[in-house]
Amino acid sequence: MLIHRIAAFSDGAVGGNPAGVVVAEALPSVEEMQRIAAEVGFSETAFAAPLAPIAPIAPIAPDAAGTAGHSGDAPRYRVRYFAPASEVPFCGHATIALGAVLARERGDGLFRLQLNDAEITVEGRRQGDLFAAALQSPPTRSAVAAPELAQEFLDLFGYEKKDLDPRIPPALAHAGANHFVLGLASREALARMTYDLEAGRLLMNLEGVVTVVLAWAETPLLFHTRNPFASGGVYEDPATGAGTAALAGYLRDLAWPGLEGGGRLEIVQGEDMGMRSRLTAEFTGVPASSIRVSGTAREI
Repeated sequence: MLIHRIAAFSDGAVGGNPAGVVVAEALPSVEEMQRIAAEVGFSETAFAAPLAPIAPIAPIAPDAAGTAGHSGDAPRYRVRYFAPASEVPFCGHATIALGAVLARERGDGLFRLQLNDAEITVEGRRQGDLFAAALQSPPTRSAVAAPELAQEFLDLFGYEKKDLDPRIPPALAHAGANHFVLGLASREALARMTYDLEAGRLLMNLEGVVTVVLAWAETPLLFHTRNPFASGGVYEDPATGAGTAALAGYLRDLAWPGLEGGGRLEIVQGEDMGMRSRLTAEFTGVPASSIRVSGTAREI
């Protein structure tokens, strides 16, 4: 079985988050997919198999340019994502990696992806030695966290309330998967992130959280983030498309300055891991609508 290894959301020819990609005529068994993901050892591996064409469906949401999130005649694939320790409902960087592989095998274009709980799209195209890819996330939602839950996550990372950005209350945010968002007041607080992996796994699994998004706003439209992924057995991801979509949806719900009616958000991630990654989120002002997350990808 051919396993592609792609670094998604790279900063040109460096950085990015490695993902495994398997495209087969039929999906392997759950046990086989979990075994392969564990052997590959990346934070996620995407498994995809073609589905028969179906009648055109309504888009889940318009993207930032106002175009449809789905095309009825685009090739359609069944997709599942596995971390080394568990299946996850949606993974952004593995979706970008899949878009790069499909563009290489099928040519530049738009591809429809049937996930466990949603249907999304990914676009892929060649750009010299790199690939450009963009996904349309599942719908978003968010809710400010209860003080007790926020304190549990602060305790996990050893942060105090003074470390938080008061403009971004701790929250649960969803864009295909659940994420906990902590907005930090300084780059220094972001840089000193540390936690116990097993304690993080227990807390995230207990609360149904896939990753924690730690975010610092350098400017209103440029954020630096880190994403602990203890629920999947990974200490930290250098680029997280699903977490970026969740953060963007939450900022939209907050009517964040410059994004009240939608717009474009730039994310830098992975710097503290030595794997600088770049992500772009674009979206309309329509509440709960899909987030377009884009970047480049490179073969490993």
